[in-house]
Amino acid sequence: MRNARPETGGFFQRQRNWHPPAFAPGYKSTVVRSPQRAPVSFGNTLSEITGPVFGRAMLGELDNDLTLNYAKPGQSAIGPRIVVYGQVLDERARPVPNVLVEFWQANAGGRYRHKKDGYLAPLDPNFGGCGRTITDEDGNYSFLTIQPGAYPWPNGINDWRPAHIHFAIFGHGFVQRLITQMYFEGDPMIWQCPIVRTIPDKRAIETLIAVLDMEATVPMDARAYKFDIVLRGRRSTMFENKLEGN
Repeated sequence: MRNARPETGGFFQRQRNWHPPAFAPGYKSTVVRSPQRAPVSFGNTLSEITGPVFGRAMLGELDNDLTLNYAKPGQSAIGPRIVVYGQVLDERARPVPNVLVEFWQANAGGRYRHKKDGYLAPLDPNFGGCGRTITDEDGNYSFLTIQPGAYPWPNGINDWRPAHIHFAIFGHGFVQRLITQMYFEGDPMIWQCPIVRTIPDKRAIETLIAVLDMEATVPMDARAYKFDIVLRGRRSTMFENKLEGN
């Protein structure tokens, strides 16, 4: 990959048949968010293809450590500690270097550090719930965090979101920002989630589930979950913003 020639033409088109329908009444937000007209395709401009460019100088020392990056000196976030790691791959299964990866999540009780989150679970004063990193020359990324909790949400009478971590992946062009969610292997709530159930293909759902990797654990410290992100192609990770063309 280090000697691979960069892409010089337009980006690969979206694979819309891999994603859930824009209108899915079981997920109530889609009723008002789904488009009423057919999508319009635009060609890529030079600025979209050539920018932005992210460098490691923009990263802080603790940006990829969510247990400490908002904690007071000598303190740490509360909850089971986990390492999340993986590789960002392109549609040809080649590693993608220098990709900015952002992540955000609820705390161990299932509450976000956001003024509009009214869930009764307590806030953790030492947990901000967000971070970022940049993939290395072989497309690898990793970060340390705590396992988030599940939480209820006002979709149905008793709907809950399974434990998950949000990801935003920034490529080498403005139109390459992709957003997805990572779930945890073995969580039975994944298959009951109204958002997950809008995805028609079980194989697509499985691309969103991180695998527990006991070989990569930090002994007496943190379990490890492996989550590879495939940008496009037949094995693409399911991205929630592709229907909007972002």
